Amino acid sequence: MLEEHHRECKFTIAFQPIVDLAAGTRPYAYEALVRGLNGEAASTILAEVRASDIQAFDAECRKRAVQLAQRLNLSACLSVNISSETVGHACHGLLSTLDDARCSGFAEEKLVFEISERKAIDNICGAKEQIIACKRRGARIAYDDFGVGYSCIAALLEFMPDILKVDMSLIRGIESDNRRRSIMSAIHDVCSRLHTVVIAEGIETRQEMDALRDLGINLMQGYYFARPTIECLPLSVVIADGPGGNRTTGFERRRRGIGSLRSDFE
Repeated sequence: MLEEHHRECKFTIAFQPIVDLAAGTRPYAYEALVRGLNGEAASTILAEVRASDIQAFDAECRKRAVQLAQRLNLSACLSVNISSETVGHACHGLLSTLDDARCSGFAEEKLVFEISERKAIDNICGAKEQIIACKRRGARIAYDDFGVGYSCIAALLEFMPDILKVDMSLIRGIESDNRRRSIMSAIHDVCSRLHTVVIAEGIETRQEMDALRDLGINLMQGYYFARPTIECLPLSVVIADGPGGNRTTGFERRRRGIGSLRSDFE
């Protein structure tokens, strides 16, 4: 049985903040990430899931993230991942998680669904229908990993996401790469015209943060601010460090209603 297999495939949820530099690094949202009970990476957990169960497991991960976020009294938005194969699924698609949120008492309008198109979406019509229904219920859609896989400009027209998350491959070394800065500037300009929010992923250095901020991008996520932390909401801390605006970062762990801190893992 699938339910028994879920019990055998033990996992939990880690959270990583998406910070808003325009608000002093206040968390704009937290992304929920699958982890093993001892910090194993998501790829390790997914490798244990039968191919026939992957869509149901995808939905179970989102359900557990919502339930844990509610237990932690998360006030910011919750960003959950959904695979391209599952988006339009009748039983395990986007709407199943909205129903889980309603049952858990978690506000539907605080949900953000991150759709990754590292693989092509199987059911385009079903996906569009569920995306429209999600937006009607107040949830938002983020297009993840922009710049890799099947993610492309056409998706901005096809799915009209509220948020565009730019893959770290376009971010790395941006402070010294004119091509990357030009691409990011163009992406930011297009998204501004489409009223789509831009989030830069994978920030690891102050230089990357400063280069993106100079382009007008204030929403960022990455190890520079905080690593994913199991069953806990880490708070990013950015501190001014003397003349010239140099900065250092660290993070605090905030515990709300969970028995013990499990530590942070990649």
